[in-house]
Amino acid sequence: MPTRRQFAALALAALSFPTVALAQDGGMPSAAQIERKLEAPVPRGAQPKKRVTVREFKRRPDLRRAAPSIDIQSINFAFGSAEIPDSQYRKVEIIATALERLLRRRPDTTVLIEGHTDAVGSAASNQILSERRAESLRRVLVREFGIPRRALETVGYGEEFLLVPTRNENWQNRRVTLRRIDDFLQ
Repeated sequence: MPTRRQFAALALAALSFPTVALAQDGGMPSAAQIERKLEAPVPRGAQPKKRVTVREFKRRPDLRRAAPSIDIQSINFAFGSAEIPDSQYRKVEIIATALERLLRRRPDTTVLIEGHTDAVGSAASNQILSERRAESLRRVLVREFGIPRRALETVGYGEEFLLVPTRNENWQNRRVTLRRIDDFLQ
């Protein structure tokens, strides 16, 4: 028979479990929400005086901040992994639907897929992992959902742009960001 303290701890855990599950899901945005975020206009004065290459765009935080974007925290990458489990494909399908619609209206759209990690481990291993996460999402979007490869660029930022500044493991930092960059490119 559990003691009062054990019973209270179990009750508290049972009550908080759904909240934890929802929080870790990150609230997958709908295809319409992804579209709206990526179709947002670039703020006046935020575009560079001259257009840049993809490579230069990736190195310029000022341009990154100005480009329409959305964080996708709901694709659950396991700690240290870049693989997208089959259980996450429904979420990738939502992203694909949004990109298909966007490309129908704006055929020259280019979306940068940014991979991010938490700060656990070395900066070098996190950099490699973030690059692999971005490439993993592009590979699934192209192979499984038919998104044109030409419309997708990838980059990894490792632990450089943490959403939650902590040296500990944090699921919110293990994410991909979609950023529409065609307004900036040569």
